[in-house]
Amino acid sequence: MSTTQSDTNHTHTAARRVSTETKSSYKTTELIAYVVVALAVLIAAAVTDTSDFGTQEAWFYVTLLTIGYMVSRGLAKSGSRDFYDDDATTRGRSGR
Repeated sequence: MSTTQSDTNHTHTAARRVSTETKSSYKTTELIAYVVVALAVLIAAAVTDTSDFGTQEAWFYVTLLTIGYMVSRGLAKSGSRDFYDDDATTRGRSGR
């Protein structure tokens, strides 16, 4: 009888189907490439003659790079999901 009572007292929850986004932005190569190129543009503007390539052009290019980076992150996140089952019994063991 105690087995039946413990079974009726135990609640079973259905596993949820959840998903994560793509990798965090600091883990991607596109962030590294963005930072390197943005720094290169700003350094190039600092060491060249202002009549050839000034700060206004440099910041314009950095703005374009930023827009491109934001679009690439948006495309990377759209439609790419990592699905997993969120089971209440394994949640405590796996650390989620």
